[in-house]
Amino acid sequence: MDLRKIKKLIDLLEESNLAEIEIKEGEESVRLSRTPVGGYAAPVAAPVYAPAPAAAPAAMPMSGPTEASTGGTAKPGNALPEGHVQRAPMVGTFYASSAPDKPAFVSVGQTIKAGETLAIIEAMKMFNPIEAEVSGTVVAILGENGSPVEFDQPLFVIA
Repeated sequence: MDLRKIKKLIDLLEESNLAEIEIKEGEESVRLSRTPVGGYAAPVAAPVYAPAPAAAPAAMPMSGPTEASTGGTAKPGNALPEGHVQRAPMVGTFYASSAPDKPAFVSVGQTIKAGETLAIIEAMKMFNPIEAEVSGTVVAILGENGSPVEFDQPLFVIA
């Protein structure tokens, strides 16, 4: 194919809204393509979507009401009471008891042993028991029954 014809095809492609052009002449063929100007490639690029799930500010509004809902349990200024902080090992829904009509696994002031079930976190239709990492007395219950919890969110303080 003649070089002048290819240049004309390039000009035609640039002047039009076409993204691709293919011409066959006998056994020879030429295919020209371009990425349209104006953001066609941006939505496909992974970096556009990657920061959104990992962005910490998106999680901040969720932690505000949870901290406020703990009321008198935690010290003022978002500081946790003295003791071992048991944190959520996964993302899910926090349940203080095994069923709505059953009593809570633990209550504030209760003495517990390491390995004792403190709560359940439901994640992907699986109920995962949260066991005490240390023995002691439950000083604060920071998780709210039926509320979502984030990974590494403080759930209990044990002294």
